Amino acid sequence: MTDHRLGAAMDIRFAASVEEFVEYVTDIGLDHVEFRREYLAGHPDTPGPERVQELAESYGVTVTYHAPFRDWNVGSYDETVRQDSVERVKQTLDDAATAGATGVVVHGGSVPRRYPEWVQEQARENARRSLAECAEYAQLVGVSLCLENQPIDEDKRRYTTTPSDLATMIDAVDVPPEYLSLTLDVGHAKVNGHDWRAFVDRFGDRIRVCHLHDNDGTTDQHRPFPEYESVAEAVPADAFVFEMKSVADVARTVGVDHAPPETGGSPGD
Repeated sequence: MTDHRLGAAMDIRFAASVEEFVEYVTDIGLDHVEFRREYLAGHPDTPGPERVQELAESYGVTVTYHAPFRDWNVGSYDETVRQDSVERVKQTLDDAATAGATGVVVHGGSVPRRYPEWVQEQARENARRSLAECAEYAQLVGVSLCLENQPIDEDKRRYTTTPSDLATMIDAVDVPPEYLSLTLDVGHAKVNGHDWRAFVDRFGDRIRVCHLHDNDGTTDQHRPFPEYESVAEAVPADAFVFEMKSVADVARTVGVDHAPPETGGSPGD
């Protein structure tokens, strides 16, 4: 088996504190945690990056961050929103560098499909500009920016749903590959009708993070994924991250019977 880390993403709707979640993850045999930046803000005792580094060292885990995406859009056609979104990604890169994180996952932006074509094209160009700015900053702080393949949305046009679209975005940015890498989300690939192996064939060692969850091919359901081992064997990522609807689903995926902290909700995309 390849040398990699296996872990889970913490969601704002998990009732556990950050330290409780990290403790639980290690109790069930995992050694990596991904923190969604905007979701951390929802917890009353959210640790800063210095404390995240202390927790990581104490529990023997590695860390990745996920840049904000719920209320932010690096592909916005509105220049003010675009700039604000880029700033949020840069702040996440700063925190990741301080915490000793191995990468920052980022979404490629979106625009409503109902908008005129010229607006959609402006938004696409803005997404490319944003990615370039963030990747250059990632190189400056020494943390890899990991562009994720997104699920198709009926209402929004997204720019990284296929291997070809993802390649177009990546190729438009001139930074070393170690600072603009990829996050392969196998659940997103499946719901979009793509075999995750197509992304491996296309991008190979440029994949740094792999998100693991399952669905029935109709919607992005984030179900448990007990077949993850075959993916972990084949994908040359550094970290494999379970994105589940609940902490209990993470344990089910790895086949461990261990009572989790109280959880609720759904991680979405």
